[in-house]
Amino acid sequence: MTNSAVPCLFRLSFFLFTLQVMNVGRISATTRFYQFKVQTIRLTRLCQTNEIVTVNGKFPGPAISAQEDDRIVVKVINMTPYNTTIHWHGIKQKLSCWYDGPSYITQCPIQSGQSFTYNFKVAQQKGTFLWHAHFSWLRATVYGPLIVYPKASVPYPFKKPFNEHTILLGEYWLKNVVELEQQVMESGGPPPPADAFTINGQPGPNYNCSSNDVYEIQIVPRKTYLLRLINAGINMETFFTIANHRLTIVEVDGEYTKPYTTERVMLVPGQTMNILVTADQAVGRYSMAMGPYESAKNVKFQNTSAIANFQYIGAFPNSVTVPAKLPIFNDNVAVKTVMDGLRSLNAVDVPRNIDAHLFITIGINVNKCNSENPNNKCQGPRKGRLAASMNNISFVEPKVSILEAYYKQLEGYFTLDFPTTPEKAYDFVNGAPNDIANDTQAANGTRAIVFEYGSRIQIIFQNTGTLTTENHPIHLHGHSFYVIGYGTGNYDQQAAQFNLEDPPYMNTIGVPVGGWAAIRFVANNPGLWLLHCHFDIHQTWGMSTMFIVKNGKKVQESLPHPPADLPKC
Repeated sequence: MTNSAVPCLFRLSFFLFTLQVMNVGRISATTRFYQFKVQTIRLTRLCQTNEIVTVNGKFPGPAISAQEDDRIVVKVINMTPYNTTIHWHGIKQKLSCWYDGPSYITQCPIQSGQSFTYNFKVAQQKGTFLWHAHFSWLRATVYGPLIVYPKASVPYPFKKPFNEHTILLGEYWLKNVVELEQQVMESGGPPPPADAFTINGQPGPNYNCSSNDVYEIQIVPRKTYLLRLINAGINMETFFTIANHRLTIVEVDGEYTKPYTTERVMLVPGQTMNILVTADQAVGRYSMAMGPYESAKNVKFQNTSAIANFQYIGAFPNSVTVPAKLPIFNDNVAVKTVMDGLRSLNAVDVPRNIDAHLFITIGINVNKCNSENPNNKCQGPRKGRLAASMNNISFVEPKVSILEAYYKQLEGYFTLDFPTTPEKAYDFVNGAPNDIANDTQAANGTRAIVFEYGSRIQIIFQNTGTLTTENHPIHLHGHSFYVIGYGTGNYDQQAAQFNLEDPPYMNTIGVPVGGWAAIRFVANNPGLWLLHCHFDIHQTWGMSTMFIVKNGKKVQESLPHPPADLPKC
């Protein structure tokens, strides 16, 4: 090689290296743009054609995909007669609280004919998440997957699967769900059960007029598949299984877990779970089944399973489908067995020194009914009206954005306008006693729990129920948490056993029937965050509260200014 060629070769190598660095930068910091048109379509299911609300005319809605640390920008255009918002369930919204999505909490709803652009980063997050409407019960049809893949150079902590499929478990109503919520609230009674369960929008052959409405996966024998399970239902926890196949859980709520193999899983609404399935059976057609887990007593529920096909390539077209066996609807042992098997993949840094200990009771209430029309307005037990509460306070949803009001308070002025005084709006509600021991009447209020930035929090959720007890799926916005313990009966500090080495890291926890669950997390995301039961009926009844995390000492620990196009109430 000549001397003159060496500098040229060096310059070429440097150019290629620079280009490679630029490409890596683009890969690790890509902005993904989407447009969501919230619109109504006519859909035929269960022998009946109805008008439902969808995104981009799809049911379920379109998938969003990204890589860890990507930015996601979604312009939402509301073309329906209803208000709407979109919540990005499981995304922590680090320093982007304004885009979290719960109506009247972090934003006013997007009104008919208006639009709003969500703009957030999936910072240090990867895994299976979902997006869904967070206004009224529109989540029944307005939902879809949000998949965040590891960076290109980061492998899964398990052998790469041959292929992957997303499985959305849902509930379907023939009635208009916005009107249905209004009717339930006016009656004071319980909601009707869903007309069907669905797997990726299809009910399957167990329902009328649905023999052809069956979702199907084509499987190559002896290959291993990753199934991304998402429970998008609104009022029901559900079991899922595949006939004659074992399911290995490797991720829950966007966090890797130690592999745990089981025959069936249970997902609460809002929960996601990644499972590995190996096609190790004889070539044929096997059913994937979704059925109810109903832990409450004397509650009407849909008890017909949704069925999808897990079909091996090479199976005869007229093959008899091998049926899947689901647990009985109230099998608490099956639920506990799976929960016992969930552990973080590695040892984790669980907060040890706690700054704030909270004890939060959750339960169903019966309020007295003073209506002049009790036959229509008082259809709850004992001719009362059903409600739900945390610490015996039933949350009252205001008609302003509470985050905006809080931000204006930080700026030196205050414009809250909901049924409580500004001082009490930020009361520290910590283990408020249930002073109505012989009744189930709850107080009404709009309260928030205030934390200093960086506070280490422990919460004991105690499931109570003079009326009934059930498994409550409690979801925290803006944070994930370590589930360090759970059990039946009343929480006993002396007897409770905590896992502080490798507990699962989740954003939605099913508090056991008549029992308790303990979580820990660090409040390191400034803003205002909703804590609520992920049964929509329970949230509607008031099983919610809010966390306010104050600003830290640094700019990067402070709530940013609101976006210019934030919707107005």
